[in-house]
Amino acid sequence: MRRVAVITGAGAGVGRATAEEFARQGFDVALLSRDLARLDRAADELRRHGVRALPIPTDVAEAAAVETAADRTEAELGPIDVWVNVAMATVFAPVAMLTAEEVERGTRVTYLGQVHGMMSALKRMRARNRGTIVNVGSALAYRSVPLQSIYCGAKAAIRGFTDSLRSEIIHDKLNVQLTMVDLPAVNTPQFDWALNKMGRKAKPVAPIFEPEVPARAIFFAATHKRRDIWVGWPTVKAILANRIAPGLIDRYLATAGYSGQLADEPTAPNAPANLFEPVPGDYSAHGRFDAQSRERSWEMFTDRHKTAVVTAVVVLAVALAMRQVAKRFEIKAPRPAMPG
Repeated sequence: MRRVAVITGAGAGVGRATAEEFARQGFDVALLSRDLARLDRAADELRRHGVRALPIPTDVAEAAAVETAADRTEAELGPIDVWVNVAMATVFAPVAMLTAEEVERGTRVTYLGQVHGMMSALKRMRARNRGTIVNVGSALAYRSVPLQSIYCGAKAAIRGFTDSLRSEIIHDKLNVQLTMVDLPAVNTPQFDWALNKMGRKAKPVAPIFEPEVPARAIFFAATHKRRDIWVGWPTVKAILANRIAPGLIDRYLATAGYSGQLADEPTAPNAPANLFEPVPGDYSAHGRFDAQSRERSWEMFTDRHKTAVVTAVVVLAVALAMRQVAKRFEIKAPRPAMPG
């Protein structure tokens, strides 16, 4: 019997690429998202791998809808082995331009959507004492940026909920794996359909990665026992830099955080926005940044890899500091004494 994976946000972007990766690896896949037409197209593509694909239109912001999707998955595909929480929504705007309704909706999708997924998956996995839950996080959960307060706040909240649940799983001695995969900037349609109040098109901060890069890391997380995974060197840099000099990063992002996320092109007056309703159209995994995106990366920073990386960064920082001190005080090696 094939293993069964549930992927939320599977209609486009990272979720779409992740569904493709699981199908390519032989999993039957339940695809959860709001737009049924896009889910149907995605399911047809997944079936080319010889697996079963079940599209289930679902708004993850609604706990009852997620629970119904979980019931349907197990009724039609079988017991859920892996549940991957990817669905997200965001707004590109400063806090002063946000409404309470926008904050609530973005938080319900991005944060509560993952909470609902964890709860539905855990309910079934606890009864069988097996299974894996993968939560998709972001470098922005560790280092927030301006113009994305809803997204950054939700991703930070996911980290807190995940850590609490992980300790409870350990306490209860459950054979359920809970892991988190933190992503860098990814080339997805979100930059074309997220609600944008800035008057200029949104863009990911370079370097940008194709969605297949995090998809491979998510599959790795689902099939190996890892607490968390950092995808890409930019994620590592953001997390470590914020630990070392958060105040300096605050000031840097006050300028670069605006210009780095906005393109020169103006947004169209009728630009789509998917916050409250899905945007129809033939969107898939990739956004409009293929020419600028990387297909490879240092993909899987497990606990073991992160220890090595942190050690290397500390050694490098000490070496650079010593070099600066030596340069400042002009410390030079003494000349050898002349004979006689």
